[in-house]
Amino acid sequence: MNDDQDLQTLRARIDALDEQIQALINERARCAQDVAKVKRAAGESEDFYRPEREAEVLRRAAERNAGPLTDAALIRIYRELMAACRSLEGPLRVAFLGPEGTFTEAATLKHFGHVLESVPLAAIDEVFREVESGSVHYGVVPVENSTEGMINHTLDMFLGSPLRICGEIELRVHQNLLGSEKATIAARHVYSHQQSFAQCREWLDAHLPHAERITVSSNAEAARRACDEPEALAIAGMAAAERYSLQVLAANIEDKPDNTTRFLVIGRQQVAPSSNDKTSLLVSTRNQPGALHRLLAPLAQHGISMTRIESRPSRQSTWDYVFFVDIEGHQQNPKVAQALAALEQEAALFKVLGSYPAAVL
Repeated sequence: MNDDQDLQTLRARIDALDEQIQALINERARCAQDVAKVKRAAGESEDFYRPEREAEVLRRAAERNAGPLTDAALIRIYRELMAACRSLEGPLRVAFLGPEGTFTEAATLKHFGHVLESVPLAAIDEVFREVESGSVHYGVVPVENSTEGMINHTLDMFLGSPLRICGEIELRVHQNLLGSEKATIAARHVYSHQQSFAQCREWLDAHLPHAERITVSSNAEAARRACDEPEALAIAGMAAAERYSLQVLAANIEDKPDNTTRFLVIGRQQVAPSSNDKTSLLVSTRNQPGALHRLLAPLAQHGISMTRIESRPSRQSTWDYVFFVDIEGHQQNPKVAQALAALEQEAALFKVLGSYPAAVL
């Protein structure tokens, strides 16, 4: 058999597999439609997105993956498949910190897939308000960066919001120096978000020490300004470069190669347990010696791992602080529930912000 015959045989096999795959995809879609009918009959018409269910589907896909596709590639395919099937149950509206072209939009699409109605908003508090009002089903906001730490505005919004955390997204962030066709690396102005400036501080000091760094509301806004000002540059991601037709003058200029931003999915529902969950808390202590140690002692006593603790001013009185705590496990897990009950007895303020699936790739 010659090479042409080998190719024809392989392509015929691929065509046959495509027919089988397409038939199975449509069968899965019909099952999604049946699920929607059952939920509507039970009065659950608004609860067609189930974070714990989708996380489990993705985890099982990775567990049974035998290659040659990587786990990450396979999960991307499944996310889009679930998004397409979910859309048959009803339209999903998700707000995010915009404008279009931001890393938050990229995180939104990574988590929910591309089959949704995305709503870019100008500020984190606007995202919270739109979800609280019911204008959108969910919101996506940044909460921390591996290089620069917590996003304080997001933490502060939870102090007065009734919303719950329904999921998390981890996104590898690559920063790029962008400019119009006429721009050069010798430009006098560089636009970016303050977080991006911080993530690229060493590179900027070395390569653009004399350029004025002008902080704007988002990287996408920085790219828009660089598009309108030929002598200006922007620091932003590839999505912003493509959207505003900017050239990449220098790629991956972040100081830390593993630069990652964590985002939260906020909504109004309480999420059921999955096989790998986190729980986020908002607590404060009484102003007494050893109060914080006593507050957190129940976690150690019940074998609960704390993965994050951050303090913020309570805004109630001077030098009064609240703590944002992340722990492993779901609040419905008996050990976690016992630890939280003991912690609540010790706390001056206690609020569970949500239990939700840990990020999947």
